[in-house]
Amino acid sequence: MINFKKVGATALAGSLVAVSAYAGEMAVTGSANLTYKTGKNSVADQSSFGNDSDVGFTGTGELDNGWTFVMQATSTDDLGLSSSYTSVTMGSLGTFTIGQSSGGAGGKYDEEVPQAYEQASDALATGSSSSNKIGDQMDNGGLHYASPSFEIQGGTISFDAEFNPQASNDGSGDGGQATYSATTGAGTSLGTTIKYDEVTFGIYGNQIDARGTNAGTTDGADSFEGVAFLKYSAGPLAMGVSTSYIDSGKSTAGSASEAGYSLRTAGGIFTNDQISVAYNVSDDLSVSVTTSKDNYSGRGAGVLTATVDDVSVDTKTRSIQAAYSMGAMSVKAYNMTVKNPGYDSDAAELSVTEIALGLAF
Repeated sequence: MINFKKVGATALAGSLVAVSAYAGEMAVTGSANLTYKTGKNSVADQSSFGNDSDVGFTGTGELDNGWTFVMQATSTDDLGLSSSYTSVTMGSLGTFTIGQSSGGAGGKYDEEVPQAYEQASDALATGSSSSNKIGDQMDNGGLHYASPSFEIQGGTISFDAEFNPQASNDGSGDGGQATYSATTGAGTSLGTTIKYDEVTFGIYGNQIDARGTNAGTTDGADSFEGVAFLKYSAGPLAMGVSTSYIDSGKSTAGSASEAGYSLRTAGGIFTNDQISVAYNVSDDLSVSVTTSKDNYSGRGAGVLTATVDDVSVDTKTRSIQAAYSMGAMSVKAYNMTVKNPGYDSDAAELSVTEIALGLAF
């Protein structure tokens, strides 16, 4: 027993020496948003206060060969894990990242138009805006490669590539694996960003393989999602347009009640077009106006037959926003009006106003 203890102590001492030989740092950052939101829809006027606080832990270090690594974890209000990732940057060779709810490659391209505060989908319930869902099935346990920026003809170009063996947006805990899905398989994606002077262009697409019977009722065919954006800035003025496309590979009809159509449930195509203008009034004050048209085109309600009428519904959003910064504190606000929310042509117009006080450390 004495010998075993000595061996264990020697091994532990050796591991501590090995770890201490590498330079590393740990930083803690945090933010809080105190919000007041009021909304009006067909049910009732609704108003409430809210508090959103996040704490992030970021560890960085450098290897002997000059490569660097980052470990980042962000907690929710109840100190649960909101997102996390680990990345390794290989000098001029680019960066590999594996994460959970980290945004992935798609997070760099979806709704990429200039805004003073929030994206135009913020007023809608989760899943009811197709533009905000681009690539979100790829960012839980996927391997993401981001290239460095290469100079070309006076501009720069960079690339993103992603592979997820189980692209079902099913998160896993620390060290865990995503749960196997009988209907959703592996996903791959590619994206590129080109910058030239004040112009930025980006395009991204992903495909997710379907598993199962592929009978056209619940499983469908392989899905495809794509988005492209163009932004231009001139001094304090910034303008942008974005267009996205989602085909979930399903051919099922809409709900029997015709009360809207759900993304990745109803068969059909979801497309979204956004245009936005933002202006920096001063170094501290910015304003923006965004319009969004989110269209669902597919089968109407009822039994899946050739006699079912096709439908086309536009969810239209107008967003007016402002943000004022005072160092670590900021005041932000928006008013959004939404026609046909949830791709429901019978739904009443939705109006949402939010005012937020942001604090960061």
